[in-house]
Amino acid sequence: MAADSPKRILIVDDDVTLMRVTREALTSLLRCEVDSSPKPEYGFELMLKRSYDLLIFDFSMPMIDGAMLFFLIGKVYNAAQPPRVVPPLLLISGRGDEERAQELLREPGVRGLIPKPFTINRLLERVKECLPDIQSVDA
Repeated sequence: MAADSPKRILIVDDDVTLMRVTREALTSLLRCEVDSSPKPEYGFELMLKRSYDLLIFDFSMPMIDGAMLFFLIGKVYNAAQPPRVVPPLLLISGRGDEERAQELLREPGVRGLIPKPFTINRLLERVKECLPDIQSVDA
């Protein structure tokens, strides 16, 4: 991918309103393309079809949580021929102090946890930490 091409971000969050706000904020303020889904299984399908620079998953979703989704993607990417690089993950959680959430932060590839509720500035800060060369729209 060329350095000046927009970054690709995938958001999976069962809170559709929060997902939409997050997507709008990212696409209006940063040079990026954002795919999003409230359904982890659809997010998984997107991961098989496309390449992303960053993943933003909700930590707690029914059926498959963000951590499990990331784990499954890692399994598939590592088994691919040739193996694919798993993009970094930012978790969003209403329960960031949970032990499991804290354990996840030690996993390779997990770049951080954004506790809910969060400000758009906090979100942008974390995205820029994960993608230092992402450009702002006004740049």
